[in-house]
Amino acid sequence: MSSKHTLKAIVAATLLGGLAACGNSAVDRGITGAAIGAAAGTAGAALTKNDLGPGALVGALVGGAVGAATNADDFDLGEPVYKRRY
Repeated sequence: MSSKHTLKAIVAATLLGGLAACGNSAVDRGITGAAIGAAAGTAGAALTKNDLGPGALVGALVGGAVGAATNADDFDLGEPVYKRRY
């Protein structure tokens, strides 16, 4: 794997992973699930030496669908990072 390809994967996974958290609504869970899925898809594509874009897209679609379908009572990591006030 080229260092340029690896760097792109690391940057994308870091940026998308920084958004990851759960939430109390289906929308929050869908958004954060998509972020987690996109990061995982990007990393998987990088490891298998495939294009990062399609890997991120598929991961985001699957993660978003699973996140939106999950109930807050099933698994709760708290308030999403993008809604926290510091």
